[in-house]
Amino acid sequence: MQQKNLVIVESPAKAKTIEKFLGKEYKVCSSYGHIRDIAKKGIGVDVENGFMPAYEISPEKAKMVTELKRLAAEAESVWLASDEDREGEAIAWHLTEVLDLPIEQTKRIVFHEITKNAILEAIASPRRVDMNLVNAQQARRVLDRLVGFELSPVLWKKVKPALSAGRVQSVAVRLIVEREREIIDFKASQFYRISARFLSADGKVFKAELDRKFDTKESAVEFLGSLAGVDFKVVGVESKPAEKYPAPPFTTSTLQQEAGRKLSMTVAQTMSVAQKLYESGFITYMRTDSVNLSVQAMAAAKEEILAMFGEEYHSWRAYKTKSKGAQEAHEAIRPSYLNRQSIEGTPMEKKLYELIWKRTVASQMMPAQIDRTIVTIEAGGHTERFVATGEQLRFDGFMKLYSESTEDESENDNSVLPVVAEGEVVALKDATATQKFTQQPYRYSEALLVKRLEELGIGRPSTYAPTISTIIQRGYVIKQNKEGVKRSYDQITLSKGKLTEKVMSEVVGKEKGKLAPTDIGMLVNDYLEGQFPKILDYNFTATVEKEFDAIADGKAVWTTMISDFYGDFHKTVEDALGSQIRQNSSVRQLGIDPVSGLPVSARIGRYGPMVQIGGEDGDKARFASLKKDQLIATITLEEALALFALPRTLGEYEGEDVTVGVGKFGPYVRYGNKFVSLAKSDDPYTITFDRAVELIGQKQAQDKASKTPIKTFDGEPNIVIMTGIYGPYIHSEGKNYRIPKTKDPLAMTVEDCRAIIGKKRI
Repeated sequence: MQQKNLVIVESPAKAKTIEKFLGKEYKVCSSYGHIRDIAKKGIGVDVENGFMPAYEISPEKAKMVTELKRLAAEAESVWLASDEDREGEAIAWHLTEVLDLPIEQTKRIVFHEITKNAILEAIASPRRVDMNLVNAQQARRVLDRLVGFELSPVLWKKVKPALSAGRVQSVAVRLIVEREREIIDFKASQFYRISARFLSADGKVFKAELDRKFDTKESAVEFLGSLAGVDFKVVGVESKPAEKYPAPPFTTSTLQQEAGRKLSMTVAQTMSVAQKLYESGFITYMRTDSVNLSVQAMAAAKEEILAMFGEEYHSWRAYKTKSKGAQEAHEAIRPSYLNRQSIEGTPMEKKLYELIWKRTVASQMMPAQIDRTIVTIEAGGHTERFVATGEQLRFDGFMKLYSESTEDESENDNSVLPVVAEGEVVALKDATATQKFTQQPYRYSEALLVKRLEELGIGRPSTYAPTISTIIQRGYVIKQNKEGVKRSYDQITLSKGKLTEKVMSEVVGKEKGKLAPTDIGMLVNDYLEGQFPKILDYNFTATVEKEFDAIADGKAVWTTMISDFYGDFHKTVEDALGSQIRQNSSVRQLGIDPVSGLPVSARIGRYGPMVQIGGEDGDKARFASLKKDQLIATITLEEALALFALPRTLGEYEGEDVTVGVGKFGPYVRYGNKFVSLAKSDDPYTITFDRAVELIGQKQAQDKASKTPIKTFDGEPNIVIMTGIYGPYIHSEGKNYRIPKTKDPLAMTVEDCRAIIGKKRI
């Protein structure tokens, strides 16, 4: 039977959801994303003939393409329903090309939510594939291929083999490297702050802070002592009403930021979960720059607010997109049905959906009403003043449902102040001078990096997640946790006319999931910045994005844009390859080893960052690799010498020495002539003897199990089935043979084994 309509979408989950809304006359199939891409072999772009890309069908998609061709040939109408952004438009165009579909007769439909109304409305008003959007996507792919293909060989020759570069990725690395250098150059300075606790006339305690800081302990203590016995009078009371407004509905970047802060999700995790929510019909399209809500969505939000909180909590509010480069300016990310407050799904799907639901509904609620009060207190004849600030929430408004978090969640003192009048005398309960230190710049979290890229106009909603994933995978950036270190600080208190001093402690430098550059990342960045400043220029990268937007709007020709870029770029690449300039992994001298008297240095070696002792005057050098969170630029002599503690002997077990070290394949425990890998949670510098023996025992048990057949055959002693680290296998006459996953090893006969032996050896 001939199928009347064939609908092609990107994912099976999306196909399954859409099938529920369309009748039997429609068959919905998935292309599983892109079916072809620029050829991987060679540059894949004809630079001599208009920069035309050479596309090839992915080998794993060949069978599916054959099936889609058959279905398309049999259907009366083909509907291309890939996502509504440029990437989706390009997928639709590739389908017309590969499936031999006449572009004028092929129906293209888009929708930003997978609901019955949205699907039926799209079916009622199809359009053609928009070649402007396709060309904008082609321009991005071609430009990125040209940059990556031509820059990478320069890095191989001038920096280190097996490196690669990318246009947006390199700029993201630059941001992280620059921030790291700010941290390295940062010198903490100390100062003293004085705070006091006062008693109002009705006996209530409130806190105030002096409007001056002191550079030295002596000056702070001197001022503190001068407060003994003086009168404190309120010289100013200022109370102002204020309003706090809800944050707008989510865009891609704000969702990534808030999910990172509230749910500790990475950018990639957020997009993966959001994609599942969209394909299941729970939320609108998750790649958008828009904060706009449809009138229907706003009306639905109103119904929810009235039902939950009442009329006084609702405020009809339309948001406008401020981002100049907004390319998917349809709607913000919101629930498809606002009357669905929760969903069934995985824990992360439930949490992310709840976050989106609350943010959407809260955006249509009344602002919070706050009274902000500032009380100024005079201390005797001093010109300095103590200032107390407080907030009183008169009406919670949107805060009853949701409040946006911030990257710095340090608490502000928003306590409610007692009622005091100007001219009133207040009593000093105590005053404290506390030693403070200036804070070093924060490293970027994934969410903060996305925010910064967006501020600079670099990348688009679809590029943030892959950009961060790429720079981590390439080893240019690591995502690290730091425990922090204890730091002492002084605290001097004046109470009842007496000064007492205490030494307090605090943990500083604690980090979770922050992005830091590796040595190789810094090396590559420095070379590219020196040789290809245009590529790493923030304004240039943002300008390229605007040119892509112009192509999408039909205001620019994509091949002309590529040609204008490529001429200068290619010449710069040739000049760089022909120059004598090489980014040397410059050696950093750390000091002298107190044991051998030889110099200790750090540099990048063949296998990565390392430290070495000696080797400069023909003597034999000793080497040690840096830990993952260590940098050549910051490692100290003491930290470097500690790296030479390996290999270290832990003790003796069953007559054999047990030592721990680090080799080509990572940290290990050595027991006689056998090596046992450490677990990821084990540190070779701190692992105990008992833990090493435990690992040895586990390895011995595994070895014993691997030497014991799980099945033998009567009358055939030369064929046995064993189990190894990669699963069950056949062992016969000194050779091993892989067992197909479709076979149950315990149910196999000797004939089954002989058939496998006759075909192929592992």
